Amino acid sequence: MKPYTRSVIELFDDKRRYLIPLYQRQYAWMVEPQLRLLWEDIVRAYRRLVADRAGLAPHFMGAMVIAQIKTFGREVKAFEVIDGQQRLTTFQLLLAALRDVAKANGSPYAEELRKFLLNDGIMESPSRERYKVWPSLLDRRAFVSVVDPAADLSTVAKPGADAEGHVRKAILAHQWFRSQIEVFVGTGDDYREDVLERLFEALKEGLAVVTIELESGDDAQTIFETLNSRGVDLTPGDLMRNFIFQRAKGLGQTDASLNIDTLYEQHWQPLDSSFWQEQSFRGRIAAQRLDWMLIDHLSMNKAEIVSKDNLFEAYRRWIADKQPFETVGDELSAISASAAIVRRILEQDEDDVVGEFGRFAEAFDVSTAFPLVVYLATEANLGTRLGDALAILESYILRRDNCGLTTANYNKVFVGAIDRLRLADGCKVEALFDWLSSKTSPTDRWPSDDELRLGWLGRDQYKSNRAPRLRYILEHIEQAKRTALSEQIEFRNTLSVEHIMPQKWRTYWPVPGFDHLAADEFDYEKSVAEARREACINKIGNLTLVTTPLNSTVSNGPFTEKLLALRVHSSLKLNRELNDFHQWDELTVEARGAALFEVAKKIWLAPRQATRAFPELGLPADNGGMPREGTICAFTYSGRTYTGRIEGRSLCVEGYNQPFSSFSAASLGITGTSRNGWRDWHLLAPNGAWVLSDEWRAHSSLNLPTETGSK
Repeated sequence: MKPYTRSVIELFDDKRRYLIPLYQRQYAWMVEPQLRLLWEDIVRAYRRLVADRAGLAPHFMGAMVIAQIKTFGREVKAFEVIDGQQRLTTFQLLLAALRDVAKANGSPYAEELRKFLLNDGIMESPSRERYKVWPSLLDRRAFVSVVDPAADLSTVAKPGADAEGHVRKAILAHQWFRSQIEVFVGTGDDYREDVLERLFEALKEGLAVVTIELESGDDAQTIFETLNSRGVDLTPGDLMRNFIFQRAKGLGQTDASLNIDTLYEQHWQPLDSSFWQEQSFRGRIAAQRLDWMLIDHLSMNKAEIVSKDNLFEAYRRWIADKQPFETVGDELSAISASAAIVRRILEQDEDDVVGEFGRFAEAFDVSTAFPLVVYLATEANLGTRLGDALAILESYILRRDNCGLTTANYNKVFVGAIDRLRLADGCKVEALFDWLSSKTSPTDRWPSDDELRLGWLGRDQYKSNRAPRLRYILEHIEQAKRTALSEQIEFRNTLSVEHIMPQKWRTYWPVPGFDHLAADEFDYEKSVAEARREACINKIGNLTLVTTPLNSTVSNGPFTEKLLALRVHSSLKLNRELNDFHQWDELTVEARGAALFEVAKKIWLAPRQATRAFPELGLPADNGGMPREGTICAFTYSGRTYTGRIEGRSLCVEGYNQPFSSFSAASLGITGTSRNGWRDWHLLAPNGAWVLSDEWRAHSSLNLPTETGSK
């Protein structure tokens, strides 16, 4: 690493080029605060020059990081800009503004300043190499139009290659500097050549930057992170992009453009689109879609939970420790593959199994499953069985939701499943089915048909925040009810969930048998009957789908009017089946709910029972013993999976010379911390399922049957 102190003018004093890679952020400096702070530095340098020319010491304006590019023949000496492109671009816009003011006033400094904006002489590609700074594609046309107004922009970049926001920033920066200079030096009869001359001297003598020229072995990323000054805050995605591409430096140039730009255009430029810059929420945390996708990508690869706050550091450590890719190109290809899957999730194409899962995930707010979905759609290589795997995952989540079970443990369950699937031999779909079916604790179990029926019929399913979930459920039941003889429908309208017996039921839906009582007269049996009716209102048997206009029309009307409106205006089988009912009360709500359950349990699969055959692992004589000899065990910690084998009554772990007397002793030996090893280690059952040793221990005392086969 070689540092050099150069003034703003000296940066551009000889025949040289600064190439800004495409992966760098586009020009982002605004009047407030960046441009105004720079101009204030310039004015202070001018005043120091006027006050004491002999004692003038340059004002330090930060550091830039560059790496020289090999050039051949007539190619102009060139540097790749690692950090400092915002300053370099701004200095050029400033010098162009000073040149334009000088030219407008007939000053010879116009020609003098031209030498610091454009290269002269022999070059390999004059149309590109003549520019001291060669910006990234989005800034190029706007930059050249300011620095070289007579240039043919068609030789610079194709029309439409720039972005209007960046055009405006570059041109506005030039215009703002020109206006400040004109006020400072005057215009027309008030113009003062001596002031412009001293302003030029201030740039030449009073302001300096340090250029750090990298050598082989220098850590560009560390230098980049520590030298950002007066810049725009970097997102985790910005840091990851720079970290990846800076490890690909040194690829040289072709036709006066960096070869690294090809990697950027192929893999990262699509990620700089507005689609990925859009903000989205997961829970209460907001971030760009790009950052969420990168979190999913890293979580999938590490099979660990990754937070937004530690995304970049976790990624950097993973690359440094594991070195999972042979080349940066392979690394970018892996990110592109994950991005393609996440985009399919977010775009929710109903003809795509991944997009359909995206609809489900949005309705049920389960973005925690995305790393597992990315794994299933990429590394697992499931082919045509991807839809089967996603159906299993959807069934697991939906059944738990319908039974009111917690989602708090989902991130651990789903990233934990990735490691289990990587270790499993044979079909990953069956391994996923077995793994999720093996869960038995309240935080992760997969409800059986019996438990689902209790939740389906017994719980109040309707709450305003659950409307998207209920709409998803009812739409899929509607589709399942249609036979080959039924017309296929597409839900083009946004349907709303409607209570058949309305929430405000007392006006048109009074409990029968109490007409002889006065409206305000208390009767115990009546109060019990009304409480029973109130309890059925939000049950799923009392819910259906209608269009929003129809909902507002029939919302609180009596059953006969509502039934007539549904018959006339609704083509859904869910609603046409209401013709079978001549009245609507608590018993019909329960009967319809039971009928809907019979359809639902076929759509959303029940867990397999075979994975509960824990005795196949070999039960010890007491609950504190170890599984039978030969049982394979696994423990994942800090991104690494440790495997072992039961030998006698000890656990032998690969890489450790001495056996461990218990699971907790093994966890202590690996992590250096005291832990409950029963909650760490998983056991491999003969059917391919991984069983938490604590679950096996709990079931070993229950004398469970050893049935095999799946339901």
